[in-house]
Amino acid sequence: MQSWDIAGMDVEPHNPLVIDSQEEGRAIVLQLAEGESLQEHQVHERAWLVVVDGSVEVSEPGEEPIAGEHGFLAEWDPGERHVVKATSDARLLLLLTPWPGEGHPSNRD
Repeated sequence: MQSWDIAGMDVEPHNPLVIDSQEEGRAIVLQLAEGESLQEHQVHERAWLVVVDGSVEVSEPGEEPIAGEHGFLAEWDPGERHVVKATSDARLLLLLTPWPGEGHPSNRD
């Protein structure tokens, strides 16, 4: 077993910390300062986002944002476009499965 204290990790904004990465998935801890965002993007994997601390708004193109605080969980299908914006300083856990997903640049032969 492995375990992590995600809330207590030293993670700086703009410097995500990959805490585990295997074929089954990748776990990344992010720190977003209030007002910053992961602008509209998509990933090749199924993505889960957990708010560990702080608050965010998540949205998909053309949809109203959904607010989330400590304990909030969002899930996106592979390729689904989305935006994550911090409405206060926020610590986030991002899980991507499988890693890397089909079509990811590192998977191209």
